[in-house]
Amino acid sequence: MTMIFEELSQPILRTDASGLPIEWINFRHAVKLYYLDVVLYECGSELLTLHGGVNAVSGIRSELKINSIIATDSGIAAKNKLLNDYTPPLTNNALFQRDFHLCMYCGSRFMKSELSRDHVTPIVHGGKDEWNNCVTACKRCNQHKGSLTPEQANMKLIAIPFTPNHAEFIFLQKKRILADQMTFLRAHFPRTSPLHRRIEESLNI
Repeated sequence: MTMIFEELSQPILRTDASGLPIEWINFRHAVKLYYLDVVLYECGSELLTLHGGVNAVSGIRSELKINSIIATDSGIAAKNKLLNDYTPPLTNNALFQRDFHLCMYCGSRFMKSELSRDHVTPIVHGGKDEWNNCVTACKRCNQHKGSLTPEQANMKLIAIPFTPNHAEFIFLQKKRILADQMTFLRAHFPRTSPLHRRIEESLNI
């Protein structure tokens, strides 16, 4: 029963026709896409098999196999996410995931409840609330830095903040990602993405 629940709760990665990642969907959404006949092909491993009714004539029970990655025709909203000038929304959850729950000042790893969003250049000094000016900071370091810049507070950043592309943002949205989904997403990360190194380091912990 536990295995069935895990399979049903595992997010499915949806891509466009060319294989660019679009979003995470649940199995119910995937079934709807199959029903609408907009699934073009599947990638990755077979995630689960859903059984339907029995055909009165043939006596054969229908079934639908769903893979961990499915490609579909994408709508206008999905295509907008793939534009070069698209910037993912900045949320604390995604920010903390980008920085792997590490304080970018003291370098220690913390629980979500112990973290905060820090503006490298404070808002009062003209800093903006955007990816390139925000880092994860433990509450102690954030309080110590206050409304100062890192230089003024004599606090050195251990990594430079960056804006994730859409594939990176999809990665940042989920904690439970299958190996084939991870490989697929990383193929769409920029080669210089800091996430490559951070993922490798997390795997070696």
